[in-house]
Amino acid sequence: MSPQAEDFTIGVEEEYQIINPTTRELCSRVQQILPIAQKALGEEVQPEAQLSQIEIGTPVCRTLADVRAELVRLRREVIAAAAIDGNQIAAAGTHPFSSWEQQQITPKERYQELMRDYQQLTRELMIFGCHVHVGIRDRSTAIRVMNRARVWLAPMLALAANSPFWLGTDTGYASYRTQIWGRWPISGPPLIFESQAEYEALVEALLATRSVEEATKIYWDMRLSERYPTVEFRVTDVCMTVDEAVMVAGLTRALVRTCCGQAMRDEPFPAVRHELIRAAHWRAARYGLDTELIDVGAMAAVPARDLVKKFLAFVRPSLEEYGDWDEISSIVQETMQRGTGATRQREAYKRAGHMEDVVDLIVAETAKGIG
Repeated sequence: MSPQAEDFTIGVEEEYQIINPTTRELCSRVQQILPIAQKALGEEVQPEAQLSQIEIGTPVCRTLADVRAELVRLRREVIAAAAIDGNQIAAAGTHPFSSWEQQQITPKERYQELMRDYQQLTRELMIFGCHVHVGIRDRSTAIRVMNRARVWLAPMLALAANSPFWLGTDTGYASYRTQIWGRWPISGPPLIFESQAEYEALVEALLATRSVEEATKIYWDMRLSERYPTVEFRVTDVCMTVDEAVMVAGLTRALVRTCCGQAMRDEPFPAVRHELIRAAHWRAARYGLDTELIDVGAMAAVPARDLVKKFLAFVRPSLEEYGDWDEISSIVQETMQRGTGATRQREAYKRAGHMEDVVDLIVAETAKGIG
């Protein structure tokens, strides 16, 4: 199947925090907010593992303009629904100071199963991510795309890092959400797979050994979706702003399109060891854009901005083909100049020394540009 035969559609899922505007803490109000939001959004808004979370999912989008319009619409309606209940919405990978001990697991069978199976890991699952689906109908092609895309996940993680605080402490990480999530047994960057059959054999082995109850509970940073004909990227924190979410979506689709073209031409790809990929992810989560990242293809530590520029150059032909280059490259440049979400959160804390000010920043930026 040629790259032109693929749709490369985009779908974005975002997980948001429900915030008490007085205390700025997480509050377990999704059961009150969800019916209000669903009047406007239907099944595009859903509960998540904690009652202090709410998740949106865009319809299938064909352009980045569609992605932007849908994210604006969905954020606006969820923010409005929360306001009716007297609360706010915030988009960050972790809450700056709320404790997991004060949270409640959503009384839905899927999440109760997580609680039974994973216990303390589920209790502490107070994290918020962004998932991007890119349409590829042929699963064999999708595996070949994953093999090539895995070396570029770390710079995307660094660009979108948005979770420096945990339980009132600066963790020293740009994306501490990545560390919390990385404790789960079937998580992190995927391996190289020689074929679709090898991928499916591993999934079957995980199911047969009851390592997971179902394939949807395989939580790699990039995987084949079990519900849609897509490759699902799960590597980044939820982004504070719509602009940053559009950036992640645009880069993800361009990466898939570029890797698909390489696969169709049967071009070789760097068969980087899994240990080095994991090290690259750790460094991206630890430092964001603040220091060196690992260029796994070159087997070298390089300045973060140099690796981001190399990534942009890699996907530029696809971005230009879609007419997205100017928009995406400008948001990337702005992110490198203004700082990631993690950097901006730290700056807000330094200005006043109060975690509540960090929450106020996140709430304001979450609603930025939604009208």
